[in-house]
Amino acid sequence: MTRIITIEREYGSGAPEIAAELTARLGWKLWDQALIGEVARQAHCEQSAVENREERLDPLYYRLLKSFALGGYEGNSGAAPVEMLDTESIFRISRAVIEQVASEGNCVIVGRGSQHFLRDRDDTLRFFLYASREKKVRRLVSQGAKQSEARSLVETVDQERAAFVKRYFHLEWPNRALYHAMINTDIGDEKVIRAMMSFIEQLPQ
Repeated sequence: MTRIITIEREYGSGAPEIAAELTARLGWKLWDQALIGEVARQAHCEQSAVENREERLDPLYYRLLKSFALGGYEGNSGAAPVEMLDTESIFRISRAVIEQVASEGNCVIVGRGSQHFLRDRDDTLRFFLYASREKKVRRLVSQGAKQSEARSLVETVDQERAAFVKRYFHLEWPNRALYHAMINTDIGDEKVIRAMMSFIEQLPQ
């Protein structure tokens, strides 16, 4: 019986909107921005701080700063540990939050490594949404991004996600064997949602 749906996505493919509508039709709870909020609450920081670091590796300057702060270099080994919000801490907290959310069931979780954290659960259905580059750019522009900004985001965000998955899960992104279905959102949000609902309805209840 399916109680959990994870939706991994290419940036700009429309996953937030599709996930929200799918959740509404199922009558379940959506964990997208709410998930970031819960991670931020447990990390005792602003939600924007989590958004700036989720699903991406820490930049080199931040890793160096962290090494100095934690006494990783000679001459600073006696320093007291300093708590810093970084990819490692967000990864750890996100996993705990996602596993708790999954234990409650009847939820749709967007990204944040959920497809990997929950891969061994029999009650989880995993989707991957993608789209053509032009459609992704067009969607982002319709949401207020400038053309140049949209093109840059489409090129860079998924590269960062791939590097994150490689580093923390030791897998290529996307790992096609992980998903029950991969859907091209170029066909339109409504058709994607209907396809997902049909897929869910075919499974044993």
